[in-house]
Amino acid sequence: MSEHPTPNSDQEQEHRANSEEQVSKEKYAEQASAMIPGWTAELYQTHRKRAARRTLAVRTAQLLLLIGFVGWWELAGQLAWIDELLFSYPSKIANQLWRTTLDGTLPPHIGITVLETITGFLLGTLLGAGLAALLWWYPFVSRVIDPYLVVLNSMPKVALGPIFIVALGPGFISIVATTLSVTVIITTLVIYTRFREIDDNYIKVVRLFGGSRSQVFRHVIAPASFPVIISTLKVNVGLAWVGVIVGEFLAAKSGLGYLIIYGFQVFNFTLVLSSLVVIAIVASLMYQLVAVVEKRLTAGWKER
Repeated sequence: MSEHPTPNSDQEQEHRANSEEQVSKEKYAEQASAMIPGWTAELYQTHRKRAARRTLAVRTAQLLLLIGFVGWWELAGQLAWIDELLFSYPSKIANQLWRTTLDGTLPPHIGITVLETITGFLLGTLLGAGLAALLWWYPFVSRVIDPYLVVLNSMPKVALGPIFIVALGPGFISIVATTLSVTVIITTLVIYTRFREIDDNYIKVVRLFGGSRSQVFRHVIAPASFPVIISTLKVNVGLAWVGVIVGEFLAAKSGLGYLIIYGFQVFNFTLVLSSLVVIAIVASLMYQLVAVVEKRLTAGWKER
């Protein structure tokens, strides 16, 4: 009498086969998962090396361009290819900066200009952001003031300088006021435009759950606009320097802008160019500082 496999034995064999197949799949998955991180890490390292080489190439090209320009300028001045009286040359400018630094005449001018710039920069950013929030909070006020903002933005700010001088007197306050006329309007328009571009669906969700207008601003408008608000800091650095130098042209008795005007008056273009070099260096340092602050504040921030 022959033996036939029972149904139970068939089920056991099928179950054993399925188990072996499942084990093989798991082993394959483990091997694949073990291989992927190494592959992505290698790709990431390749990308980083390529990006580092590209950055090095850019920095090298920038440095060579600067060295080439300064070298040509120095050579042209020494060989009288250009008018030394009008254009000077780098070694003469460096000697001017060194001499005025040692005798103590340059640092006070740098200090007062930097103080005016920082004051105008901070006040312009705060007032601009506050005015933008006010316009968003009161739509009626926004509709009333909007055409005036456009007119003020298009108006040449130099024309307002004499008015500030007469009203506030020559000096620190009138220069800061001139700076604010440059920074506040731009900041207000940029931030308020961002406020208006926020997706209405986010606002509707908060309102649907009974959120007030202040809660909408705190939980939707402000967080979504934070990267734009921070990015306006870099814009305001340049604008603040423009406002301060214009103000010092008109009403200052000290500062880098005053040195530029004084240099023009006495026909000392080496003094003029050395002041411009100092402005470029200090403004670049301020810009880089603001860029670092922006990077830290917006690190990991995602617009919602």
